[in-house]
Amino acid sequence: MSAKIYRPAKTAMQSGKAKTHLWVLEFDQAAPRRIDPMMGYTSSVDTRQQVKLMFETLEQAEAYAKREAIDYRVILPKDAKRQVVSYTDNFRFSRLQPWTH
Repeated sequence: MSAKIYRPAKTAMQSGKAKTHLWVLEFDQAAPRRIDPMMGYTSSVDTRQQVKLMFETLEQAEAYAKREAIDYRVILPKDAKRQVVSYTDNFRFSRLQPWTH
C-alpha cells in the first residue's frame, strides 16, 4: 500500500487560495480499473483510492503514514511567482514593442 502526500494547488476557477493550506494523503491505485462490458461503467475493487485524508501540516501527514506503515512520497508545492507589472509601463518611452493604436 502506497500513498502520496501533497498540498493541492488552487483551481483555475478560483481566485483565492481556499483549501490550499491543508496537506492531503491520497492512496495510489493498487488494482487496475476495468470497464463493465454491459453498462460501460469504470469500476475497481480497490476502495482505498477513494479516500483522501486531510492534515494541517506535513509532519502530521508523515506521522500518520509512518504509524500506519504506509509507504509514502511527498510532493512539495511550487509557489507561484508573481510578476509585478505596472499599467504605466504600457506607455513608457523605452517600451520594447511599439504602441499600435
